[in-house]
Amino acid sequence: MNNKNSYNTKQKNMLADYLKSVSGKHVTVSDICEHFKEQGNPIGMTTVYRHLERMIKDGLVNKYIIDKNSPACFEYVSEEAHDDHNACFHCKCEKCGKLIHLHCGDLEALQKHLAVGHKFFLNPFKTVFYGLCDECYIKKL
Repeated sequence: MNNKNSYNTKQKNMLADYLKSVSGKHVTVSDICEHFKEQGNPIGMTTVYRHLERMIKDGLVNKYIIDKNSPACFEYVSEEAHDDHNACFHCKCEKCGKLIHLHCGDLEALQKHLAVGHKFFLNPFKTVFYGLCDECYIKKL
């Protein structure tokens, strides 16, 4: 009988390799499925979701939920980086929908200030700032 923690398949290994190759970027399940379809190795969405959930539990992937209208996105982070201190915040353009990922010390300082000064513990995995991206802002002028 196989141990679920050591359960490996060709598709799981391909997914892990792909996520490592785009380390530092956020991808959706649709992005992942499209990549493998273009490579001639299609993987079903259900299979991708199942493997991603295992990778999240194993500390290899972070999951970000931006809002109820956007698909969740995933980022390969490795076991050493899977904690709230390495999560990133997000900015979403209200006009074009562009998503900007922020790894910023100033925002970490804000997170600490909220915790210490206001007893509020911000979840960086779900924190989104709304406004205009630079391209939409320039078009507005």
